[in-house]
Amino acid sequence: MADSRSNLIDVGRLGAAFGVKGWIKVHSSTQPKENIVKYAPWWLKTRHGAKEFEVDDFKVQSDSLVVHLKGVDDRDVASQYASVNIAVERSLLPDLEEDDYYWHQLIGLKVISEFDEKTVEFGVVKELLETGANDVLVVSASQESIDDKERLVPYILGHYVTKVDLEAGEIRVDWDPEF
Repeated sequence: MADSRSNLIDVGRLGAAFGVKGWIKVHSSTQPKENIVKYAPWWLKTRHGAKEFEVDDFKVQSDSLVVHLKGVDDRDVASQYASVNIAVERSLLPDLEEDDYYWHQLIGLKVISEFDEKTVEFGVVKELLETGANDVLVVSASQESIDDKERLVPYILGHYVTKVDLEAGEIRVDWDPEF
């Protein structure tokens, strides 16, 4: 969903209602998942635009995170927010160490492979996947790419990912174009 508030960064997504008192499950993109509640306010990206909400309580239930949004005290109201993205102001995110990046900084960057003394463009980063062992860049073909393949490139800095240049808008990788 396009949002006129370009300083908003998605940090998670609301799931199904939980219980009858307005609690709702959260799929967090933060590490650890509970960190999502440290950011305030939340902007819920509804089909009617971004709406500001405050989390007034949260619980970890088994492996899930559930929250209560201030003013949402009914299961039916909470259900209306299922599958809505949670965004926060970009300025709330802490600064990272050198060579650390937020996923939103990598999405949309051009990916260029320098493999066997040949330089080719693969396309742009569409998304990142968390696999457990390492994150993976999902690279979609673009008009400038060598072919129409979607590629999965392990995001291992210093090994497969040789350089990230945010200013140039590109990621350099050492990855065989045949993969």
